[in-house]
Amino acid sequence: MKAFYRQRKKRGTTANSKTKSPSSFSPKTPGSDVTQTPASLHLQEDYDKDEEVLRQFDLDMAYGPCSGMTRMARWERASRLGLNPPKELEQLLNSPNVRPHCIWDSRI
Repeated sequence: MKAFYRQRKKRGTTANSKTKSPSSFSPKTPGSDVTQTPASLHLQEDYDKDEEVLRQFDLDMAYGPCSGMTRMARWERASRLGLNPPKELEQLLNSPNVRPHCIWDSRI
């Protein structure tokens, strides 16, 4: 194996040699002067505390799958099956300013 993968020794650098460190190297690419934001900022939506509670309900698999049905239908199904979903969620789901579909609606 040693003959197949021959090792190369690093040569020592002299004090006169000028090399750039990898952290100071910045390649020039087309459009590099454009400020980019992380992708997570584009995916983040504005929502309030009530929507956060409903999103946690969507992600909690203790109440069964949520794709293909509204949040209220999922809450009613969980209640019928004796899974005891929180009563506060029913009040939130009956309010008019709440999105009826789960967070996975039209994404999967």
